[in-house]
Amino acid sequence: MDLRINKINKKLQKKLDKERYEHTLGVMYTASALAMCHNANIGQALLAGLLHDCAKCIPNDKKIKLCRKYHLEISDVEQKNPSLLHAKLGAYIARKKYHVEDYEVLGAIKSHTTGKPAMTLLEKIIYIADYIEPGRVELPNMAEVRRLAFADIDECLYRMLEDSLIYLKNRNLPIDKMTEKTYHYYKKKLKEQEE
Repeated sequence: MDLRINKINKKLQKKLDKERYEHTLGVMYTASALAMCHNANIGQALLAGLLHDCAKCIPNDKKIKLCRKYHLEISDVEQKNPSLLHAKLGAYIARKKYHVEDYEVLGAIKSHTTGKPAMTLLEKIIYIADYIEPGRVELPNMAEVRRLAFADIDECLYRMLEDSLIYLKNRNLPIDKMTEKTYHYYKKKLKEQEE
């Protein structure tokens, strides 16, 4: 691990609870494995994986206050479910407190909860690594999703988005519009590839 990542790691460990820190390490290492597999920048994957949840342990009411203070937009779904704010707030904190200036890394942190249409390779890697890291509770189709992550990253992304939407709908939980947009984007993209 390079010196900068080591330094951030030590700082971050004090900000996260034990479970979140272990998850973070799992995401970081899974992201680096995906980066190796898909010929992406390993350093960016390690850094984005390490910092993706840097705002996760901030209490929800404080997340809302900080987003307002830093002029970060809060959607209706985020207002109802403030834990979603940790992605955009995390990107802000990564830039301000951890001095990350790489906009690809910041973009991957920002979009790791909802995804977005036309994601960069790094954004896909962090989104997927967050879902499949070894410490994650086994979700339906997890073995297939993990296999796809290393075989066909867009197909993997589509399956994850589909499973997430089914999960949220079955539990009558609010669905972020960006997640739906991302799902439809990748559904269309895969259909076009088949034709």
